[in-house]
Amino acid sequence: MGLVIYNSLSNKLEEFKPQNGNKVNMYVCGPTVYNYIHIGNARPVIFYDMLKRYLTFLGYDVTYASNITDVDDKIINQAIKENKTEKVVAKFFEDAFFDATEKVGSKKPDIIPHATEYIGEMIDFIQKLIDEGYAYNVDGDVFFRVNKIKDYGCLSNQVSADLESGARINVNDKKENPLDFALWKKTDVGIKWNSPFGEGRPGWHTECVVMNHKLFGTGLDIHGGGMDLKFPHHENEIAQFEALYKTHLAKYWIHVGRLDLAGAKMSKSLGNVIYVKDLNTTKDAMILRTLIVLSPYRNIIPYSQELLDQYKKEYEKWQRAYKQSLYELQYQNVNLCDNDEKYIESFKEYMNQDFNVQNVLTLINEIVKEINVTLRGKDYNRNAICLNTLKTILDVLGINLFVEKLKDEELELYKKYNDARAIKDFETADLYRKKLIELNIL
Repeated sequence: MGLVIYNSLSNKLEEFKPQNGNKVNMYVCGPTVYNYIHIGNARPVIFYDMLKRYLTFLGYDVTYASNITDVDDKIINQAIKENKTEKVVAKFFEDAFFDATEKVGSKKPDIIPHATEYIGEMIDFIQKLIDEGYAYNVDGDVFFRVNKIKDYGCLSNQVSADLESGARINVNDKKENPLDFALWKKTDVGIKWNSPFGEGRPGWHTECVVMNHKLFGTGLDIHGGGMDLKFPHHENEIAQFEALYKTHLAKYWIHVGRLDLAGAKMSKSLGNVIYVKDLNTTKDAMILRTLIVLSPYRNIIPYSQELLDQYKKEYEKWQRAYKQSLYELQYQNVNLCDNDEKYIESFKEYMNQDFNVQNVLTLINEIVKEINVTLRGKDYNRNAICLNTLKTILDVLGINLFVEKLKDEELELYKKYNDARAIKDFETADLYRKKLIELNIL
């Protein structure tokens, strides 16, 4: 059996079978760009980057889209606060977002749709929902009729009565039903567009579903996001899509757990956040990625400095082993070559079990142990195979050890150091050693 994943829609493990052979379409809800992202926001960014890497590693042709929500009340409020336009604020924080994602080792998605680029399509979509009786206009505000969708609650696995008591819904006398949600918001504050319903802007749930359909039609394989988006955002996407297209939005729904700080949900409004931009170095950001990638993706991560330090020790252990072996292989003129297929098969076996990264962590340490053993035993050919295997696995996870081959002048210094040691000229060797330490080679 190949890759097995937990599908939030069915609430069970399922074998992954894309709708169109080898082609995989994946959409992940992106940021609302009104502030810097914190390390909790970075968790889904890191996981879905890793997911694309792994699917590609398995041989799938993956198209990964993640949107930018560049119109929202939070953006409007930030623009008013800064006395700037919404476009300027959104662009600034979008750039900051991609700076942060690069810092944690994530590549940009293949497609990055912006909500403001699809306003016309959103207006048309809302009008069709009105025409077919799934939505209603009350004085310029348009709402979706939830009770028209028989399986509403299918993703969050709740019935409407439970949702009414559990949903965070603003009191609104205009609604026919407390669960009905806004498709179009009448406003006279901030950015707005003309529409048949009056001046206003689209609702968040409509933005994502319209961009999804525009990009992938009914051929979306994976829809992802944080666990907190399951309800109401993803539930409301499903409802709108089902209303117009009479089918489900995506075949597989994957949700990533939160990253909590001091036992509480990390939240900008509460102020208990650590911003990615404030991580001191790219190495610190990569250690954070290591922690996130190698934690079970559906579980809450109880983030603490102690937990980060545990992964820092692991990371630095791998980095030392990789550095020592790579430099010695250069000195011995042995090139990295094939992977150890047994290790690779074990890696795939664990990852195919709904990303059993705890076993992957054990496997990585097993490979690192063999790297150290073969280096001490001067079994350079085996060492090269193990080192290449480690690199292959870490590349799939997106973990960068920041170790490059020695430059010519550095290699020459390294050779002189080893040659001096070989003839037991320890005084000369010590001089070279000090220079190599200064260059962060030893």
